Amino acid sequence: MNSIGPTLVVQVDLKKKPWEQNPPLHNRWHPEIPPVAEVRVGEVFKIEMVDFSGGGITQEYTAEDIKHADQSVNTKVAMAPPTPRLVIPIDLKKKPWEQKLPLHNRWHTEIPPVTEIKTGEIFRIEMVDWTAGAIQDNNSAIDVKTIDLSTVHYLSGPIRVVDTDGKPAEPGDLLAVEICNLGPLPGDEWGFTAIFDRDNGGGFLTDHFPCATKAIWYFEGIYAYSPHIPGVRFPGLVHPGIIGTAPSKELLNIWNERERKLEETGPQSLKLCEVLHSRPLANLPSTKGCILGKIQDGTPEWNRIANEAARTIPGRENGGNCDIKNLSRGSKIYLPVFVEGANLSTGDMHFSQGDGEVAFCGAIEMSGFLELKCEIIRKGMKEYLTPMGPTPLHVNPIFEIGPMEPRFSEWLVFEGISVDESGQQHYLDASVAYKRAVLNAIDYLSKFGYTKEQVYLLLSCCPCEGRISGIVDAPNAVATLAIPTAIFDQDIRPKVNKVPLGPRLVRNPGIPQCTYDGSLPITKNPLLR
Repeated sequence: MNSIGPTLVVQVDLKKKPWEQNPPLHNRWHPEIPPVAEVRVGEVFKIEMVDFSGGGITQEYTAEDIKHADQSVNTKVAMAPPTPRLVIPIDLKKKPWEQKLPLHNRWHTEIPPVTEIKTGEIFRIEMVDWTAGAIQDNNSAIDVKTIDLSTVHYLSGPIRVVDTDGKPAEPGDLLAVEICNLGPLPGDEWGFTAIFDRDNGGGFLTDHFPCATKAIWYFEGIYAYSPHIPGVRFPGLVHPGIIGTAPSKELLNIWNERERKLEETGPQSLKLCEVLHSRPLANLPSTKGCILGKIQDGTPEWNRIANEAARTIPGRENGGNCDIKNLSRGSKIYLPVFVEGANLSTGDMHFSQGDGEVAFCGAIEMSGFLELKCEIIRKGMKEYLTPMGPTPLHVNPIFEIGPMEPRFSEWLVFEGISVDESGQQHYLDASVAYKRAVLNAIDYLSKFGYTKEQVYLLLSCCPCEGRISGIVDAPNAVATLAIPTAIFDQDIRPKVNKVPLGPRLVRNPGIPQCTYDGSLPITKNPLLR
């Protein structure tokens, strides 16, 4: 299966007059004006246009062009608006370490910046998907089963941020990052959602779904559809899964110490939830798969930093892998600054994601671009962020959600409580409650002709809304999962008559999946055994 971007059928050169364009423009309706291009039904195509005056109204600070518009239409060429400066380009034919500005997949104080931007400047960053092309656009899930997860996530950056006077962001400042524009990389308009093998990544429901599985998605403007999950089409809310600043040495040591302690002593010292099976408990620093940007592999410096650098898997005080699905066009992120220049990095672009990203590789993962603008709020950490821990570094970013998001008016909501699949009561455990809500939704939607794996993938990447509805009424936490009904091409609400099967079953082509070859037990509903 091959993804193809929209075909450019009418191209415009802003340096030319309307009648000089190829093909030429027109400004009248008449049956004998000949066509300049041809398209086929179902084809996604692109048309470029001049403004309505054909360049007669310019960016010059004068109203003379408007006053004399009748005489000047088509006699002036509009000044092209300033385009965002491309500070990090991506060549999808090259490996992450072969890029003009090499990528990185760890957090560390000493990973050097690859470029510099000034506050107020709109700049463009391009990104590979989080696996850098390891997952292919095809009908096999073997790439999901065998993926080397020591290499993720691949990030673009770091980017040094200075103000208009050239003074860099300083520790204690707040970096305000505005998302001006974003989207898939042109010509690479496709993505994937996957379930990892239980012994290689797993996921929120890995004890129920241990087999590596994937679905490919294609984009039509703002919409996504998948041949592997038919009968579903929805608008995406494109966002970066990861955006963050570099940690200071002190903060990096805090991360490594607390996560190593969890991994080494957690099973003995903590009451771990018996029904959450994602492992390991933490992803500790490792030289395997490590890429450190400009730092050369094999040098003493690389070996030292690789043994200290934090993995990008969890979100932390610096932002990082927060996977906030509403962080799209018009949003702002207020990130704490821990090192000089802030050293901003980003990646893990998503076309769409459900709350929780429950399948782990669970958004519609894609390559993409961000157009950003930064401001520095001097001493903003102390002014706006309250430490929740033993040091001033124990803070978290603030996120301002933008105004752009899909509109849905009808939802089907599934509830979960903190009682697990065996009937065991847990005390106000929101994770167990959310797991129950997701399982309830999967079982219900599978009545409409989908496999449970298809629904699991869908709930991980469609614009569904997860909520903690109750966290105080002991002993049960209550979580809910709301699914917009409009994304389906059939009515999925409960009915007096039986669920209509047939068309869905006939159209269901199955999904790329591998076998699970491990020995861990699989959780099943006792009533369905």
